[in-house]
Amino acid sequence: MDAIATLPPVMTREAFANATGLPLGVLIKQSERGYWPTVKIGKRIFINVEVVRIKAAERAAEFAL
Repeated sequence: MDAIATLPPVMTREAFANATGLPLGVLIKQSERGYWPTVKIGKRIFINVEVVRIKAAERAAEFAL
């Protein structure tokens, strides 16, 4: 969880794939299918890491003992 907290609020798909260890092709297809929140700025597509962080915190609260 601490690794996610140190990431910037948006990242390119390439940088996010590198940070998470997912293969780039898998991450691109997942983002095209809507599995990852994205932001398009100009012709570039970024993963919205802040939304991922918020969703992860919400899910963690669901499983808190």
